[in-house]
Amino acid sequence: MTEETTTLTGQAPPPVRDWPALDLDGTEFDPVLAELMREGPLTRIRLPFGEGWAWLATRHDDVKLITNDPRFSRAEVTGRQVTRMAPHFKPRPGSLAFADQPDHNRLRKAVAGAFTVRAMKRLRPRAQEMLDALVEGVVRDGPPAELIERVLEPFPIALVSEVMGVPAADRERVHTWTRQIISTSGGAEAADRAKNSLYGWITDTIRSRAGGTGEDVYSLLGAAVTRGDISETEAVGLAGPLQIGGEAVTHNCGQMLCLLLTRPELRQWWHERPEARDALLDELLRFIPHRSSVGLARIALEDVDLHGHRIRAGDPVYVSYLAANRDPDVFPEPDRIDPGRAPNPHLALGNGPHYCTGAVLARLQTELLLGTLLDRLPGLRLAIPADQVEWRRRTMIRGPRTLPCTW
Repeated sequence: MTEETTTLTGQAPPPVRDWPALDLDGTEFDPVLAELMREGPLTRIRLPFGEGWAWLATRHDDVKLITNDPRFSRAEVTGRQVTRMAPHFKPRPGSLAFADQPDHNRLRKAVAGAFTVRAMKRLRPRAQEMLDALVEGVVRDGPPAELIERVLEPFPIALVSEVMGVPAADRERVHTWTRQIISTSGGAEAADRAKNSLYGWITDTIRSRAGGTGEDVYSLLGAAVTRGDISETEAVGLAGPLQIGGEAVTHNCGQMLCLLLTRPELRQWWHERPEARDALLDELLRFIPHRSSVGLARIALEDVDLHGHRIRAGDPVYVSYLAANRDPDVFPEPDRIDPGRAPNPHLALGNGPHYCTGAVLARLQTELLLGTLLDRLPGLRLAIPADQVEWRRRTMIRGPRTLPCTW
């Protein structure tokens, strides 16, 4: 054993810190995460559910390394009850989130055609038409309007359902199930019921499209099963998280809209520099705390030395994209929203093989939602004081629960 290795293994591991599930208002950065970032690039955490402790990486470079390194496995997590945020953990075969290479590419290929830049360009006119109908209803009824209920929630759900191929008659019950799945309020039993209902419906839908030639996701999956590229079980596991994806757009856009409506300098930038809106959207994506705590763990497949600590084979490891997006070595003055920040290598949509499958769709929805609302409703503003906006509680995805606005 070399002297360097002796030094590495001889360093005492950081203490295990409890990280409770905090209900935070507005876009406040999680104070526990901020403290962990100050303690070091690599700390140890214990979350509300599961067993034991896990490593946590918070620096931008380390997050990129771990999420792109085959020595850290998502597949290995499925057989463990590692410390975690969610009360329920029953991963399904076929889920991209828990696939390692080469299975990950094989599974992702089955649905990739529905989420390309070209596919999104084709979808854009239809998406704008769907959004315009919602906004026209708001304009017709006049102010005030509750924009989460009227626009920010129905639009992403409807558009995801359009991409997935959910029949109009089934969309409301599918949305009811997805909402319960991402909530922690009903506990494991309620989430299990919702999951069973959703995945049962998905199974029937994929079977009904066996050999189909459509371009929607369920038709692509039905065709892939028929060809033998993936199993039916894998197809169902693939579809579930994609179907749930619309929820994140709703709440991310809710946070962004809150910031644009309460910070005049951001609103001025938006209206006066339309050619630079993409840069502002990237900065808002970097800044907003889009989730509570952390997402899914990885398991080290072999010993890995990092920052003087040895992550042992079998140790669970989390990364924090939220922390990486506030790394002062990468983002000067990270707690300030800088609309012209460049470069802006944020990790809001993930990194590595598990980069968000629906990233191009999410970006399309965000651009359309913010652009249409701010351009179509002159003088749009909150109808109540900012500190009276209600924020979601006991949920893994942060955002305003309601957003009453006038114009």
